[in-house]
Amino acid sequence: QVQLVESGGGLVQAGGSLKLSCTASGFISSFATMGWYRQAPGKQRELVASIISGGSTNYADSLKGRFTISRDNAKNTVYLQMNSLKPEDTAVYYCKYDRLGRNYWGQGTQVTVSS
Repeated sequence: QVQLVESGGGLVQAGGSLKLSCTASGFISSFATMGWYRQAPGKQRELVASIISGGSTNYADSLKGRFTISRDNAKNTVYLQMNSLKPEDTAVYYCKYDRLGRNYWGQGTQVTVSS
């Protein structure tokens, strides 16, 4: 079993920044792919960014240049730095752990961007 705890969400004005954190515990592997997803009201959950153990990253095209994903394997933590936030970035942000078909999700953290 893997537990994921997200933090760092909140209310921010448009143009501001937030940094989300997700710490994994339990039966975890540093070789897991970690990712951030988001779900806005009335919309499907979508990929924001993911990062493999070696550090290679993948981003949603629309978010490249504003969001940065990183990880600290020693701390079992993945981060999402979000800059130049827009009201349309408002969503619940979820952390995902993926290793050899084992997928786990965090409980989500709310990000609200006011105009």
